[in-house]
Amino acid sequence: MTQTSPAQPRELPSTWNPADVEAELYQRWVDAGYFTADANSDRPPFSIVIPPPNVTGSLHIGHAFEHTLMDLLTRRRRMQGYEALWLPGMDHASIAVQALVERQLQQEGIDHRELGREGFLERVWQWKEQHGGSILSQMRHLGDGVDWTRERFTMDAGLSRAVDTMFKRLYDDGLIYRAEQLVNWSPEMRTAISDIEVEHREVEGELVTMRYGDGDSALEVATTRVETMLGDTAVAVHPDDERYRHLIGTEIELPLTGRGIPIVADEHVDPEFGSGAVKVTPAHDPNDFEIGRRHDLPMPTIMDERGRIAGTGTRFDGMDRFEARVAVREALREQDRIVAEKRPYTHSVGHSSRSKEPIEPRLSMQWFVKVGPLAKAAGDAVRDGRVEVHPPELAKRYFDWIDNLHDWAISRQMWWGHRIPIWYGPRGEVVCVGPDEQPPTGEGWYQDEDVLDTWFSSGLWPFSTLGWPDDTADLRKFYPTSVLVTGYDILFFWVARMMMLGLYGMSDREPEQAVPFRRIALHGIVRDKHGKKMSKSSGNTVDPLQWIETYGTDAVRFTLARGANPGADAPMSDEWVAGARSFVTKLFNATKFALGKDAHVPERLPERAELTDADRWILDRADALVTEVDELLEDFQFAKSVEALYHFTWDEFCDWYVELSKVQLDEGGRRAEATREVLGHVLDVLLRLLHPTIPFVTEALWTALTGRESVVIADWPTPTRHPADTAAAERIDAVRSLVTEIRRFRADQGVKPNQKVAAELDGLPEVGIAEHEAAIRALVKLTEPGDDFNASSELKVGLSGGDVAVRLDLSGAVDVAAERKRLNKDLEAAEKELAGTEQKLNNPSFTEKAPDEVVEKIRTRRANALAEIERINTRLESLPGA
Repeated sequence: MTQTSPAQPRELPSTWNPADVEAELYQRWVDAGYFTADANSDRPPFSIVIPPPNVTGSLHIGHAFEHTLMDLLTRRRRMQGYEALWLPGMDHASIAVQALVERQLQQEGIDHRELGREGFLERVWQWKEQHGGSILSQMRHLGDGVDWTRERFTMDAGLSRAVDTMFKRLYDDGLIYRAEQLVNWSPEMRTAISDIEVEHREVEGELVTMRYGDGDSALEVATTRVETMLGDTAVAVHPDDERYRHLIGTEIELPLTGRGIPIVADEHVDPEFGSGAVKVTPAHDPNDFEIGRRHDLPMPTIMDERGRIAGTGTRFDGMDRFEARVAVREALREQDRIVAEKRPYTHSVGHSSRSKEPIEPRLSMQWFVKVGPLAKAAGDAVRDGRVEVHPPELAKRYFDWIDNLHDWAISRQMWWGHRIPIWYGPRGEVVCVGPDEQPPTGEGWYQDEDVLDTWFSSGLWPFSTLGWPDDTADLRKFYPTSVLVTGYDILFFWVARMMMLGLYGMSDREPEQAVPFRRIALHGIVRDKHGKKMSKSSGNTVDPLQWIETYGTDAVRFTLARGANPGADAPMSDEWVAGARSFVTKLFNATKFALGKDAHVPERLPERAELTDADRWILDRADALVTEVDELLEDFQFAKSVEALYHFTWDEFCDWYVELSKVQLDEGGRRAEATREVLGHVLDVLLRLLHPTIPFVTEALWTALTGRESVVIADWPTPTRHPADTAAAERIDAVRSLVTEIRRFRADQGVKPNQKVAAELDGLPEVGIAEHEAAIRALVKLTEPGDDFNASSELKVGLSGGDVAVRLDLSGAVDVAAERKRLNKDLEAAEKELAGTEQKLNNPSFTEKAPDEVVEKIRTRRANALAEIERINTRLESLPGA
């Protein structure tokens, strides 16, 4: 991508302090329009729509994780020459916002119903303007390269028009209907809620077994919700259960009510579970509802919208469901109908993710989407390859869900949201009104009071945000979107809805152009360093903004991307972010060193013949890195790509090439100039490769190195395609091995790292690295032997071409007394470790009862302690005066 104008090199500060520069750099990018996409350009499109965060939300660690990955992909594609659009926006979060504003009104002593619908909505919009969307400003702290000129909100006029259009089309095609069916009900919010807003938690309750009927016709049934027996309309048994075959078709008295209910035969009943007989409460249990439909049973609703018993004609009417649970149980006990009780009884109970209360399955009149044909189309799009799921093994979970979808309840008994565009007439008329149509008027006409499930509008997000239902330039350019980055935990909910509605809404296109996205890149959830799910109750949650303040944005992003393996959960910890900060500092210092040595990016690299082994090796490694990172990112292997960048930067470039370059730079002349050019070229490649992950520090370093406008719009690196010099790589590997062994030997001998030691090196010509003797000596602080040289220690290093003998004169280099004291302290620690491990291994209760892997770990520690004791004793014996 061509830079629009040159820029003067920017002088680097003495140290990298992210807080001093990040906000200014980000605003400069936005002001320059780098993130603003052009729908009329001839560049190939790349587009991502942000999973819209709730308008009530703030940036949590999950957002930071997901946004880092989306930004990484978008920044890379922009550098590759694509017209890249990352579209931001927010979801109106119907339930969350309504609950929040209701609470605010309660604190003012106002019941929201007193305000009426219009008054309440006015207060909601006031709240939204004053407090909503704080997450959008927080996204700037994270460096999100989104196109702010295209920001969307699900309640905007354009998106509301899209919602009404979709509802109208589905209704006219017979895919939306109204019916009384079982839904998840929130008594606190007094509305139906979606499956994704239900969290299943293990709770301690009770299992009560009670007796219906008397004598030979008596049956025992068990339940965890004894109060629901007031709504029983049958007892069901398996048709082949010999114990009850004679009772099928007869009636049994329902206790406490005086009603008779039938005994029906249904294959859903498991005759091996419990007594083999189950109570059937069709209006308050999903399985019972299906039994009720099969046998045409009455379905009385015995709870009102607040979860209070109602309409049973018993003394329990008016009681809260939990109060009634106790009262009904005790009333049955008085009649001697309690057969058994198990308490506590642990079982899974659905809770509202918003109000945290147990949800109530409740029969209710609601609007539904008939998902059959829509779900089939959504499944086919993945099966035939129009949409790819990454990692591929998660596609099975998608099919398991999409192939077994129930009709979708889309109405909510609330005021904040998209109101259902249905009008009812005085003579029972039902009219669906599209966005460009006039609703019917006259006495007796009124609009449906309910609003649509938030997931209905967010299901349109990939195309409604681009202008649908109008034929816009954005829609033509950027739909289908390129990739959806989202958590596997909402694969079944949001992804499925976008697939169904996208394929339906864009069905006038060719099949491969109708899908909402080409690829689905699924990630896991962020966990703590022990692999435990983060939660406030566990006290292990992380505030990414606090991390950013402490360690800098780049360190946080680097850590998050480094943990992102496809479809897998990502453990995180403060220590890892601190380590990433050290990486950023290392990169900064290496670049600052290179600039201090006048490193620069050449128009073309020197001829290979002019380059040293070290130059050719690092250039070949940089080429290999570009290829590796490209392949990994195309497969959404974020963690592996970041790991490759980390090890190249730290282990190969900083620890080896930069150190080797110092020797070459000291030689002066053409060799030094070539080294400056190689240093500059490799840094240029490296900073561009790292930019999508750590954008701020790379912007500062790259513009200082190149004098160009911005790395945001720089070209993505490509390999030089020069054949790799394997012989040079082998010689550098030999140098690295030799230097590593000499450093280890010096440390074992107690020589301080910066202490210069005279030494002889024999065998370098035989292994082909004689030309690197100066570099080897510089790297390990070895001076040429003088006339008074007297070797006191010798090391032989075996390399692929032979042995190199290193003879060192350590006289005066080691403080014998201090070294002996240090070694004795280490010996004491090693002997203590040995004693501790042997005590455990000699204890039969440990070796026989502990897991095998724990015992093996102790054995390994014992072996390591023995080896350490042997090493220390050998070294003590070698000291003068031993």
